[in-house]
Amino acid sequence: MKNVYITKTGHFLPNDPVSNDEMEKRLGMIDDQPSRAKRIVLRNNGIKERYYAIDTEGNITHNNAQLTKEAILTLFDNDFKEDDIELLSCGTSTPDNLLPAHASMVHGLFSMRSIELNTASGVCCSGMNSLKYGYLAVKSGDKKNAVCTGSERVSTWMQGAKFDKEVENLKSLEETPVIGFKKDFLRWMLSDGAGAFLLESEPKGELSLKIEWMRAYSFAHELEACMYAGGEKLEDGSLKPWSDFQPEEWLAESIFSLKQDVKILDEYVSVKGVESLKDVLESENVNTDSIDYFLPHISSFYFGDKLLEEMRKQQLDIPKEKWFTNLADVGNIGSASVYLIIDALFKSKKLKKGDRLLIAVPESGRFSYFYSLMTVC
Repeated sequence: MKNVYITKTGHFLPNDPVSNDEMEKRLGMIDDQPSRAKRIVLRNNGIKERYYAIDTEGNITHNNAQLTKEAILTLFDNDFKEDDIELLSCGTSTPDNLLPAHASMVHGLFSMRSIELNTASGVCCSGMNSLKYGYLAVKSGDKKNAVCTGSERVSTWMQGAKFDKEVENLKSLEETPVIGFKKDFLRWMLSDGAGAFLLESEPKGELSLKIEWMRAYSFAHELEACMYAGGEKLEDGSLKPWSDFQPEEWLAESIFSLKQDVKILDEYVSVKGVESLKDVLESENVNTDSIDYFLPHISSFYFGDKLLEEMRKQQLDIPKEKWFTNLADVGNIGSASVYLIIDALFKSKKLKKGDRLLIAVPESGRFSYFYSLMTVC
């Protein structure tokens, strides 16, 4: 088995950064009314700027595949070109189409030769799943290199106009025309962008990141869905899929909108995260004192504080001064966030050879977690 190194990192963020004050103007109000949830959510998540693939006039500037392509382009130079790619592995929560697969749509934007593709779906862990596929392909010697990506284009899901029919339906039923918090909450949490890594079996350049291991956990056997789209949660916790609704209900009930059950998110995301993190550190025989940087993907600083509190409760000590995140500057980009965090640290000039990075990525879809240990070479 070969060693696997991240030899290049890159990212792409569309258009100019969007401040908290500009968000609602860019996404549009629902029923011409300011959101009741916006102020509370933004105060808790601590995000100052994010990026949207929508311009100031409301025009769409990039789809998800185009964002991914732009991130991949940043990996190319005289030593590594488009036709050198052997495997393209792409993860996302928000593909442009149900079919074809996301990686196929990205490949279609290039003029490269025929290559192997992999598409990883899911929520935030889909970016890590795409990375693990590339990692295993290079580690086994099946491929000499792999380009792995995480990307999201979620802003168009959150535009106010997408909820007009639901608001009209509520008015016709003489109910308050305000969409539920489980939908409005996410409008102020998520943003657009893409990240890309080049994986090779030899270190290159001034610094590379050796992937020591990757481990994943799922608690779907214990817990119901928390974040979902294309369906509706029933009283028993099961999900009724979009295909079981009548077409008129798709709009009247915003069936395709992203939703999050905030109650079970708050109850379980940190507890199960620390439970699985403790297990992986024990099974991989990693002492937290040996970790130089802890890179958690957190959806908000509120949940970062909850994670730290739970770590202390379960006697897992990773001091806050070892944590690294760029959440406040780029926002929560789901599956792409871990790519942008690693890219930012990789290019920060802070790293030195021998530093050890512990990566932690949770997703609240049905509570999954992904971990990796990387060493600077």
